[in-house]
This record gives sequence, structure tokens and C-alpha cells, in this order.
Amino acid sequence: MLQREIDPAMAADIAKFEEQLDRYLRGELPEDVFRVFRLNNGIYGQRQGGHHQMVRVKAPYGAITAEQLDLCAHIAEEYSRGWGHLTTRQNIQFHFVPLERVPALMRDLATVGLTSREACGDTVRNVQGCHLAGACPFEVLDISPWAEATFRHFLRNPLSQRLPRKFKINFSGCSTDCGQAMFNDVGVVAVTRRLDDGRLEAGFRVYIAGGLGANPHPALALEEFTAREDLLPTIEACLRVFDQAGNRDNKLRARMKWLIDTLGFEEVQRRILTTRKFLLASSSWPGGIPEEVEKLGDAPAGAAVGVTPTTIGQGTPVALRGTRPYERWVDANVVRGVAKGTVSAYAYARLGDVTAEQFRALAAIVRELGLEVRITNRQNFVFRGLTDQQLPTLFARLEAIGMAEPGAELARDVVACPGADTCNLAVTQSRGLADAIGTALEAAGLAEVGGIRINISGCTNSCGQHHAADIGFSGAERRAHGQAAPGYQMLLGGYVGQERIHFGDRALRLPAKNAPEAAVRVVRRFAAEREAGETFRQWLDRSGGAKAVATELQELDRFPTPEENPDFYVDYGETGPYVAEVGESECAT
Repeated sequence: MLQREIDPAMAADIAKFEEQLDRYLRGELPEDVFRVFRLNNGIYGQRQGGHHQMVRVKAPYGAITAEQLDLCAHIAEEYSRGWGHLTTRQNIQFHFVPLERVPALMRDLATVGLTSREACGDTVRNVQGCHLAGACPFEVLDISPWAEATFRHFLRNPLSQRLPRKFKINFSGCSTDCGQAMFNDVGVVAVTRRLDDGRLEAGFRVYIAGGLGANPHPALALEEFTAREDLLPTIEACLRVFDQAGNRDNKLRARMKWLIDTLGFEEVQRRILTTRKFLLASSSWPGGIPEEVEKLGDAPAGAAVGVTPTTIGQGTPVALRGTRPYERWVDANVVRGVAKGTVSAYAYARLGDVTAEQFRALAAIVRELGLEVRITNRQNFVFRGLTDQQLPTLFARLEAIGMAEPGAELARDVVACPGADTCNLAVTQSRGLADAIGTALEAAGLAEVGGIRINISGCTNSCGQHHAADIGFSGAERRAHGQAAPGYQMLLGGYVGQERIHFGDRALRLPAKNAPEAAVRVVRRFAAEREAGETFRQWLDRSGGAKAVATELQELDRFPTPEENPDFYVDYGETGPYVAEVGESECAT
């Protein structure tokens, strides 16, 4: 790799990691101490044990450059298994990296300004943001510079190094909430308020204490309106209260959401607002308009006069009118509204996986067409800054690398966490199920049903965000005929948008091998019965709810004997009998 000057802070991180790794390998640093240090640097152990590591690379609010995409191709080939994985939190993960080679990988990342610092551990994690920010025809403010300012403020900040538990911050530019602010420790949504003189002022509504995991909590509004100059102090005040009052004795009850249960919302709110009021006395007071915002500006993208913007967000009623592949791709994957004079288009990454060849091709597209690109929270890429004339070229380039399928907001866009492929906590092969569901939907002619999201997690921790999907699956060990078997809990009706969240309702438990058929039946019934413009949640409520829909699936909750069908006792992608192996938690949601 071409060596370039590395940011001094990044260089210091790498030097320290190299030094502590050497101490650990010599037996001078205890395992538990090194684990905490390793996680704070974004290096996560895998279930395979030994020195196999997962390296999580942060892409704040999904932003990534052509140069960085090229570097990802190099990382995939040189250190990993030839491909990387996009996550639901806009990170890029590389698996099976030898621990001894991590410093060299970190040094390569730093040459293009990428870091894994605080991508894991009890820290402020990757700051998420709507992938259409700055290009969305609906947005109130472009939250990109605000997310960038927040990322920079908390990276290596002493306040965020040893928190009671991890802390997640998320930005959306409007109430559509494509950034999914409603289930984060701090979720920020751009809004307006009307002043006494009749003018509208743009600012934010800050939500706190949301979370998924085994016990999902909806985020709650801290106050009706937060002025732009007060935003960073508000977020820092939330972090300080969490640091001071979070449960340090029990990690299972240490997230921000548990403060609400312990102290009550009014007390948490009082502490945050009081802390913010006196934060002016801090030597590192972050108030005022951040430098990044002043430099880049946060004006909304706007929409062209006479242009009807493409509907976006969960429940989008996608209709594929064209017959040619290009026409169908435009119908599903292109966002119009001519925000800032341009349109946006998605590149579909099946299961969130991107090969080295694809990384390089994506970088070439960015350069050839002069575009921006961001990672989405549904494990795809979105190109921004396109003209209509460039769309055929983009389609042709994506088609050549297998990323031009109509996928955005269609049933085939199944999201899954890495599952038992690499994660210590997963009990099922969630990626294998995602692949099987996608294949089953294609075979049934249902892969292009619009307005339905399917998400899968390999355990209850919801890294695959199964709680917030129209159809969600959570991995679980089952017992049948005296043997362990892979299974799933099916949830229906999860939704996030319009500053609301509804967690999916339990439908029924299923053998892993019957989950694809269950998904096909629900998608088929929804497609046949929904009324014009009806969302999945609305259809579900009209149909009697999750339990009523589940009654038609009861026959699928049956395990044949091992003699009748031994396949039910082997998980997807495995060759031997199923065993639920759960390791020590390092990075549970």
C-alpha cells in the first residue's frame, strides 16, 4: 500500500495498540485487561477462538470516499477472507483477521482517514445518520455536518472511554426517520418551531434512552425543541448523566434505557437539563454552532418545483411498473425529488456482503461519475449527486458487479446480523436463514413485493434489528425429540418512522428450516390482501394482529423426528448436529 502521512492521533492509537499487544503476547497483560483495551479499539473476538478477530471500521453517518472503498478492497484481500460486511449501524466489518496483523491493518486504515477506534467497547459508538442527508427532498436540515461534529467531539474524548455500557447516537433530517433515531441512547431528529413573529426556526428534537436488545425500549422526547447552538451540549449532558448514574455493577441493566426504569423519566430529564445548563463552566464546553456546520452548512437539500418526491421510509409502497431490468431498478432503487438538482440511487449488497472486486468497482463508479456514496442502515450503498442522464451508466456498472437488483424497500432486501458464523453470542446462523428466505421469496415470485422489511438476529440482542421489522426473526435453541435444534421466534409488525416506534409482536416459534416457508406465507398473504397505500402494520392490525396471523402458520411449528428429517437438527451452512455454543459477551446490543 502507498504510505501517506497519518493523522498524529491515529498514529498514537496504533503505536499504543502495538505496544499493548506485544505485552499481551508476552503474557505481561492479563486477558481481561487486554480485552477491554482491544474492544475500545474496535477489535472484537470471534466465536472460533484463538487469535481470529473481527475488525469494525467506523463510517460516521455512512459517509465513505472512493479512496476509502479502494482501501476496503485491500483490507478484504490482505487481512480478511476476500470480502467485508456492511452493518446495520453503518460500519464495515472484516472477519478472521489474525490478531498479530491488526496493527498493520489499523495503519493501512489510517492512511485514508479511517479508524476502528471506539467501534466496540463501552464507548460512544459510530455516530449514525440518515444516508440521504444532504440529498433528501423532505429534510428540515442536512444533519451530515452535525453528525460529523458529534463524531469528532466524542472520538477519544475522556468522557466517553469507560462508560457503564456502550452509547449510541443517531441523526435523522426529518420525521421520516430513515436514520432510526427512535431506538438509540440519543436520537436526534431535525424539526421546526414557529416563532412569535411567525417565522419558522429549524432545530432539533432530541430523544433519549431508546434501545433494542432483549428488552426493547422506545426513545422518549427530552424536550419539545432544542436550538442548534444547544445540540452538542445537550448530547454531552446526556452522556455525562449516563456516565454518572449508569449501572456499573450489572451490564445487563447498564444501558441508558435502564436509567428510565431506575430513576424515572422526569428525574433523568431533570438531571440532563441541569447538567446542560451548567456545562458552560466546563473547559471543553461544546456549545454554539460547531465548526463543521459553519464550514459545510446545514441547509436542507430542498425539492424542485413541480417534482413529486419519491416516498421514502418504512412502509414505502414500491410499485415496479417497468418490464426491463433497468426500468425495474429505477422504480425500486432511485429516489427522486431533484434535491439540490440531483437524484440518488441504491446499490444492492445481498446480505450486506461486499467483495474486494465490488469495493474497487464502487470506487471507480464514484470517480467516473463524480458522485458521493454512503452506507445505509439496511446494509446497502446509496449514490448521491446523480443526474438523470447518468442513471443508465450507473445501472450498467452495478449490473456488471451483481449489485443492480431492485432491492430497496422490497422483500428480497433481507437484513441479518453475522450470527453464529462469527459472533460469540449468536445461537443460530442468521445469515444462512436470510439467504434461505431470499431464495424462497425468489422461487415464490414474491421477492419484489414492496413495502415490507424482513430482519433477522441470531439471538435476542437484536443486532439484526428484528424488533423494528415488519417480519422479524430472533434465533433460539429449541428442544425436540430429545435433541437440540435451531429455531426462531417470529415477530410481526415492527415499525419505526414519523417519530414513532412499534416493536414487533410475538407471533410463534418455528424450527429454523420452516422459517422461510413462514416468511413466504406472510408475504404472500400481505401482497394479496393489502389495500391501496396500506402499510404492513395497518394490514396486520386489520387482520387481527400477530397471533391471528400466526394461527395459519401453526403447522410449521413442528419438528419431525431426527430419523424422519435429520436436516431439521443441522443449522444453515453447518454439516454436523446443531449445538448452541454461547461464548462470553463482548459486543451485545
